[in-house]
Amino acid sequence: MLFFMLEILFQDESLVAINKPSGLLVHRSAIDHYETRFAMQMTRDQIGQHVFPVHRLDKPTSGVLLFALSSEVANLLTKQFTATTMHKTYWAVVRGYTSDSGVVDSDLQEEWDKMTDKFVDKDKPAQSAVTHYERLATTELPFPVGRYETARYSLVELQPKTGRKHQLRRHMKRIFHPIVGDTSHGDGKQNAFLREQFGLDRLMLHAKSIGFRHPVTGEALCIEAGLSEDFSGVLGQLQLDLGRVL
Repeated sequence: MLFFMLEILFQDESLVAINKPSGLLVHRSAIDHYETRFAMQMTRDQIGQHVFPVHRLDKPTSGVLLFALSSEVANLLTKQFTATTMHKTYWAVVRGYTSDSGVVDSDLQEEWDKMTDKFVDKDKPAQSAVTHYERLATTELPFPVGRYETARYSLVELQPKTGRKHQLRRHMKRIFHPIVGDTSHGDGKQNAFLREQFGLDRLMLHAKSIGFRHPVTGEALCIEAGLSEDFSGVLGQLQLDLGRVL
């Protein structure tokens, strides 16, 4: 088995944050019985201390993943997530040219998985969900894909104001700008084109930063995760110019 060290973005006596690679599950799950590596266990082994999850990132999403180092701190952080006082920022590559900026305010019915969500109330009313977005860069490639004569993409910054399951992926689909590489809510023809033309094999969604109050000291913290080589490599292949963004 290939071993690698996780990038630790922040650590003190109460918290640890890592830069989770795309393709790594946060913890053991019935979704993937054959997976043997999990961010939670890898972080624990790397720092030599038990860790407590306080939020999640989907397996294909990369970026900032925060753990508490005690159950008491985990409870305090969970309250911040519940109160939506955590400020999360994501970068994503989406199909087409988005507006310069906008807000997606669209309720979401709870998604459920027959293996892992056996006890979810399938009649539960849709929950409010709000996402702010800003376009950072655009590109157009001379390749026809589906009914489009060229391939257009936008790099966008996304800020979810609520924390619904797959919120960003579902909201971008609703405004007809699905995140590329999304096999559940994306554009199959675009995904196939990018896979064949550029070798894209991941969801182009990255949790870039998380801002919150330290649950013990009260200090304002903003933890940022740099782009992985596979994410930035796709940006380069798509000719999305980061020079005007960074």
